[in-house]
Amino acid sequence: MNPKISDFGLARAFEGGQNQANTKRVMGTYGYMAPEYAMEGLFSVKSDVFSFGVLVLEIICGRKNGGFYMSDGQTLLVYAWRIWYEGKCLELMDPVLEKSFIGDEVERCIQIGLLCVQEDARDRPTMSDVVVMLASDTVAIPKPKHPAFSIGRTSEEVSTSRSSKNLSINNITSSITLPR
Repeated sequence: MNPKISDFGLARAFEGGQNQANTKRVMGTYGYMAPEYAMEGLFSVKSDVFSFGVLVLEIICGRKNGGFYMSDGQTLLVYAWRIWYEGKCLELMDPVLEKSFIGDEVERCIQIGLLCVQEDARDRPTMSDVVVMLASDTVAIPKPKHPAFSIGRTSEEVSTSRSSKNLSINNITSSITLPR
């Protein structure tokens, strides 16, 4: 499949048979860059899938990822996943689109968007798979895991990790060499 809209800030050509590359200079727009690219400079065809997923979620909720923060610090990706997980997908919808959508289609698009923004690139679908999922009502869509850039822990895990029994004391030594 040949991508039609695919360059979300990653202008680099792949050589024949190559499906992943590494770059030392990360360029792109934060909030749309896949975690493996933003943190390690690794990009692949799944990097654009991540960006596409962010766009899908932005279109559904009518807000940009970069300017979306809940009072508890949740980003759009984390908020969308929580709303989907709780079965309240329609709460994510842009109020401007009120009554002009089909609930099942919205839920399906949110689930596809969340699959596209998975932390691990191997868990993201290919764009060919995304097209099939969007075009068919009968194709089963896998359940997404926590999205990228989320802690993905329960409140119990967070409170346990904050208890004093799990703390360690770390020492650091800094040496400065001065000329004589």
